[in-house]
Amino acid sequence: MKHKMVMTDGNEATAHVAYRLNEVIAIYPITPSSGMGEYADQWMTERIPNIWGTIPSVVQMQSEGGAAGAVHGALQAGALSTTFTASQGLLLMIPNMYKIAGELTSTVFHISARSLAAQALSIFGDHQDVMACRQTGWAMLSSGSVQEAQDCALISTAATLRSRVPFLHFFDGFRTSHEVNKIERIADEELRAMIDDELIIEHRKRALNPDAPVLRGTAQNPDVYFQGRETVNKYYDACIGIVEQEMEKFSKLTGRAYHIMEYSGAPDAERVMIIMGSAAQTSSETAELLAKQGEKVGVIYVRLYRPFSIKHLMAALPATVKKIAVMDRTKEAGALGEPLYQDVVNAVSVALDEGSAPFQQKPVIIGGRYGLSSKDLSPAMVKGVFDELKKDHPKRQFTVGIDDDVTHLSIPYDPSFEALGDDVIQAMFFGLGSDGTVGANKNSIKIIGDETENFAQGYFDYDSKKSGTVTVSHLRFGPKPIKAPYLISEGEATFVGCHQVSFVDRFDMLKYARKGSVFLLNSIYGPEEVWDTLPKQMQRDLIEKEIEFYVIDAYSVAEKTGMGQRINTIMQTCFFAISRILPRDEAVAAIKHSIEKTYGKRGEAVVNKNFAAVDQAVANMHKVKVPAQVTSTFERHSPVPANAPEYVKEVIGTIIDRNGDSLKVSQMPVDGTFPTATTKWEKRNIALEIPVWEPDLCIQCARCSFVCPHAAIRVKIYPTELLANAPEGFKSTASKDRQWKDGYSWTVQVAPEDCTGCGLCVQNCPGKDRTDPTRKAINLRPQPPIREKEIKNWDYFLSLPLLDRTTISTHLIKNSQLLEPLFEFSGACAGCGETPYIKLATQLFGDRMVIANATGCTSIYGGNLPTTPYAKIQDGRGPAWSNSLFEDNAEFGMGMRLTIDKLTEYARELLAKHAQQVGAELADSILNATQKSEAEIQEQRKRVRELKAALEGKTEQELKNLLSVADYLVRKSVWIIGGDGWAYDIGYGGLDHVLASGRDVNVLVLDTEVYSNTGGQSSKATPRAAVAKFASNGRDKPKKDLGLMCMSYGNIYVARVAMGGSDSQTLKAFVEADSYEGPSLIIAYSHCINHGIDMSKGLEQQKLAVKSGAWPLYRYDPRLVGDGKNPLQLDSKAPSIKVSEYAYNETRYRMLLQSDEERAEMLMKAAQADAERRWSLYEQMAAMDYSFGKKSEGEAPQA
Repeated sequence: MKHKMVMTDGNEATAHVAYRLNEVIAIYPITPSSGMGEYADQWMTERIPNIWGTIPSVVQMQSEGGAAGAVHGALQAGALSTTFTASQGLLLMIPNMYKIAGELTSTVFHISARSLAAQALSIFGDHQDVMACRQTGWAMLSSGSVQEAQDCALISTAATLRSRVPFLHFFDGFRTSHEVNKIERIADEELRAMIDDELIIEHRKRALNPDAPVLRGTAQNPDVYFQGRETVNKYYDACIGIVEQEMEKFSKLTGRAYHIMEYSGAPDAERVMIIMGSAAQTSSETAELLAKQGEKVGVIYVRLYRPFSIKHLMAALPATVKKIAVMDRTKEAGALGEPLYQDVVNAVSVALDEGSAPFQQKPVIIGGRYGLSSKDLSPAMVKGVFDELKKDHPKRQFTVGIDDDVTHLSIPYDPSFEALGDDVIQAMFFGLGSDGTVGANKNSIKIIGDETENFAQGYFDYDSKKSGTVTVSHLRFGPKPIKAPYLISEGEATFVGCHQVSFVDRFDMLKYARKGSVFLLNSIYGPEEVWDTLPKQMQRDLIEKEIEFYVIDAYSVAEKTGMGQRINTIMQTCFFAISRILPRDEAVAAIKHSIEKTYGKRGEAVVNKNFAAVDQAVANMHKVKVPAQVTSTFERHSPVPANAPEYVKEVIGTIIDRNGDSLKVSQMPVDGTFPTATTKWEKRNIALEIPVWEPDLCIQCARCSFVCPHAAIRVKIYPTELLANAPEGFKSTASKDRQWKDGYSWTVQVAPEDCTGCGLCVQNCPGKDRTDPTRKAINLRPQPPIREKEIKNWDYFLSLPLLDRTTISTHLIKNSQLLEPLFEFSGACAGCGETPYIKLATQLFGDRMVIANATGCTSIYGGNLPTTPYAKIQDGRGPAWSNSLFEDNAEFGMGMRLTIDKLTEYARELLAKHAQQVGAELADSILNATQKSEAEIQEQRKRVRELKAALEGKTEQELKNLLSVADYLVRKSVWIIGGDGWAYDIGYGGLDHVLASGRDVNVLVLDTEVYSNTGGQSSKATPRAAVAKFASNGRDKPKKDLGLMCMSYGNIYVARVAMGGSDSQTLKAFVEADSYEGPSLIIAYSHCINHGIDMSKGLEQQKLAVKSGAWPLYRYDPRLVGDGKNPLQLDSKAPSIKVSEYAYNETRYRMLLQSDEERAEMLMKAAQADAERRWSLYEQMAAMDYSFGKKSEGEAPQA
């Protein structure tokens, strides 16, 4: 049978098989496995059947634990069922996994193996998660490539049906799940040939069925439980042989052979490495190369890890082996060694005892850790391991790929060692998250893989923030299959593309270029002037490496062709034109075909714009003549300013400079604790245009500052006399504020290097020139020409004093913006709809905030290295922030509240007990202070400072204890922050319990109506009619009304806000929530890039959502009941436009119109009815008479 060759990634390759071999698929999003669930949902929507001709049921659950439970139930009822997950999600499945294995139930869970959250979260790949499951009784089959991920998905399914042992099929997260490669697609006929329908019938016979009832899942006692556990042994004994048989069957069908353990290298090897996963490919290729050079080395790839086969390990090991290095992609702190190492040591010992080993003398066995969090294992590192084995006394435990200067476990290696031949083209592309670079490169390799005989590989290197940060695409092309699951290293790239001109000053991109390579730069400067804009090092590399240099102003082309700032298609076309991998006409035709496939659903206009961009790209690309001499007068910018603290320069700056791999172990904190207020040192310079203030048009409303997602535009009122020292060009105008008018000035200032150029401030500025409506009080202007001047202005602006907080009333938007933001310059998307709410909270309460943050967008832009946006005021106070997990954030925050309450109580007890020793008057004033206003809180701080001074040097233990808890006597504000995926789905049970507890916590739900961080999957917050991943045919259920559910308790402050709908109502809600001495919940509409909107118009969309009734604004304040008033206040008017007038501005609604107009209109009618029904209900609730609840004097209010 001739096999179809396809370009695909590991997730799609695996899902292709899993979908076709199952009937019920339970899914939940988690990076990097979400793609498998997304494909399954999409195929169900497209009504693609499985191999038995029926369409699988794909259902989204509320958590990974829920998905595992659903699969367990489906299996018990007789279905073929599966799920996909990773990391913490897999850990949530472990309880069900024990049950499934204990009941000998056939299933396969497909795992894109990922790091676990320990000292920090990481979304990247290693084996920590799957190794946490090795004790569950599941067989574990490892795949090391995209091809293997597809094939082993089938082999594991066939084996589980025959053995009755459930399987974990795992492959490396990102490195395999997201690598795009050319593979042979398994045909449905081969799937059918591998799966024995008689075994499926046997599976169904074991199902729970009232026609033949049995009982399963009993409770057993000490007399029989142990015996029951031992009944399964024979199934595990048979499992290894069954897997081997299925592998042989697969080989006969496809010609691709797999084995339990696979050896490669010299047949007489003396030094052998044992390894699993994608790094096995790297190691095998390196061993083969070294063996050809005469080195006696080899590699064993452990494919079936559980059950572990001593027999197959001994068969794979050469009899000549003297030393073995066992490589684990995990860490088990405190263990004698990592799991695979311990298994190998045990296996060799047993084999020697039994006489089954191929050698008489026990080899030296050492254990190495590598590749945590997707850190590369390169051929150079593999050679380093083999070199370590050459030593007379190699390290028994070691690490490779890091510099461990603490426990000195790391081994050296030569980074210049290469394994790939010259016939492989290696290309790197530097882009910015969301600029389309990654998408364009995925298209490029698919075009090359599909349209030529070449093989292709693509891997995309980006950090957790994804949008707005650097992305590096690593592409390889060659005449043979590419087995290189590692990044392109220094001096290896034959092509380097820079898609963002600001990177020229920031990163050493040409260190990756080899001699005679090509460099393509997107720059606003033309071929005659671009040379003078390059730093010395870049010019030197271009000359010394004899690099061909091309330049294009892709932004200009994009603007002229209506593409906005999307330059992906333009840069992709230029790459094809330069690389000559395809004839130019064929390349252009292929790109246009790809555009039709990618953007066809978005309409003909979008397709035509992309076509025009393709046609204009080559015409506007120019080759630059490289001079013989370096003429530049400047160096590449330092990653952080010279005045940054030492830690920032040495550690944070190194990470910013993309050299984090070079950091030593001693430079990292032992417990994951990092300083805050570090984003101010990371000058990203990603905006092409920034806002410029026009003082003559400014009405001093401060809305620009209020809506700024990155705190990059700020306002100040200050004494006019301070302008005497202002730099030239510093703008100001007389203050119009009644409180600070005479002798005061007003300035609106932009941080030019921190602004993302999103344009929200411009879109929402009410100050306009009556003679020129296009001119506002704030207008976007090109950043480069004004950058240096505005840097000086920004620095001077920061030096101006802030007004005394106690004199500022926060009931006005303007006044709130006179408070210093303690959340600044985050890595969130440009125009983010979430961050303005967090920023506002920190302005109001930041110096006394303790934040529990759910995993998601808020934790990634809030706590992702290298820098931290949470900041501090001058005296060092600011938000204290931590992230636990996704599912437990409410409970995590409640734990903080419980501690604060307990330690406050303890401090009060100690203070009352020792009042005479610290001063009775001081003690009394502290204990009886009210802390309801900013002024009262500041007064309490002063008193506590006096108390601490009085306690300083005291030796009595209780007084020392009082000193340690004295700060708790100042009121703290606990905030529990997260997105809708947490609050509506995985964390809802905990959230409900915490809110019902009555404790004084403030919950902020930033509702984007999708799982934003994992790529836009639906949640129970997703509205009816919206398309999202996991709801590709439009969600047909109404949005969960979280606010209404919480109002039913009667004692929870609840507000639904939208900054674009009413900024003043938003401000009121935050102030009221904090002042309420009980649980509060703010649900904030947060427009999102996943909605498919122009992000600069995000607040306009919020406004339309409110006007349509899709997002009614209200505040529910239980305190009003005590005054006989209705606690529910509707803050928006009755709907005045149709929901469709709001919704069809967004791609998430509009795309269904183009793919299934009838369904789209049916769902939109239902969405309209939802809005009308909801408004009617709220109106009735708000009109209810609460005079019965009015309290008498001294009586507690009723709820």
